Amino acid sequence: MNKKGNGGVSKVLSQFAILIALIILLIFFSVTTDGFLSTTNIFNIMRQVAVNGIAAVGMTMVIVTGGIDISVGSMMGVASVCCATLMVRGMHPVLAVLLVLLLGLAIGTAHGCFVYDIGLPPMIATLATMSILRGVTYIISGGLPVYGFPEGFNVIGQGYIGPVPVPVIIMVICFVIGWFILERTSFGRYVYGVGSNREASRLSGVNVRKVIYGVYGLCGMLAAMSGVVLLSRVNSGQPKAGESYEMDIITAVVLGGVSTNGGEGRIGNVIIGLLLMGVLLNGMVMMNIPDYYQRVVKGFVLLLAISYDKLSQKRANKK
Repeated sequence: MNKKGNGGVSKVLSQFAILIALIILLIFFSVTTDGFLSTTNIFNIMRQVAVNGIAAVGMTMVIVTGGIDISVGSMMGVASVCCATLMVRGMHPVLAVLLVLLLGLAIGTAHGCFVYDIGLPPMIATLATMSILRGVTYIISGGLPVYGFPEGFNVIGQGYIGPVPVPVIIMVICFVIGWFILERTSFGRYVYGVGSNREASRLSGVNVRKVIYGVYGLCGMLAAMSGVVLLSRVNSGQPKAGESYEMDIITAVVLGGVSTNGGEGRIGNVIIGLLLMGVLLNGMVMMNIPDYYQRVVKGFVLLLAISYDKLSQKRANKK
């Protein structure tokens, strides 16, 4: 009976480990820093989280299929610079944003082609495009910030609807759509099926090629949307925009319980992973911890999250 009880406690702790970690971080930073729980700082955290959160929706779908896209940061950069350049040259902001989203969709679809049709490992395919896209960003911008577009565009990254920042609203809409796709559509069921067993899904009649193309295409488009929000927030197209963001996004998704082996994870839990990363980074900034120490901490968090995922998989296989 005691063993059963202990097992029940362990199961509960395992399920709520990420939430417990978030609460501990909130308590720690609220005690060690002044103004951490102020309304201004809370909204600041939410705005910071929103940029990564939009891209995390697409990343969740990709990882659920057993893949990965480490080019999302570079996609954000090229989307930011392209959108800024188009507007500076006289294009209407709405049309510029739509074209950039289509660009992200096209690049993501190309990733699907590399992964499914050519058979490249997802990490290798997206590593190559990560380098290509970053180079293209510098070529387009000449290595300099692009600015001077219409002020109304700033609403996307800096505006509010009531007390809520517009980027947060965009992120919530993306999460709701992502949840609906994964939990309430046949495509979502196929995504989980492909991640669990691609060959079995194919034999059961699932168009695996369509699923792979779809998730990578959505990931690219949402990364481009994140780049647009980031552009609006900082008010200039920076060639370094989105640099290293892919690490924060992947860490948040894995912390949210999405298995790197594919087939497992719920998009709702990714929100907690995002908040944990947002609180951690914001708290370290408020404590004046240098950027290079922050990189060390983020690396350890990602390593711990992936290690926990793998150990959980091993325990499940033994049972």
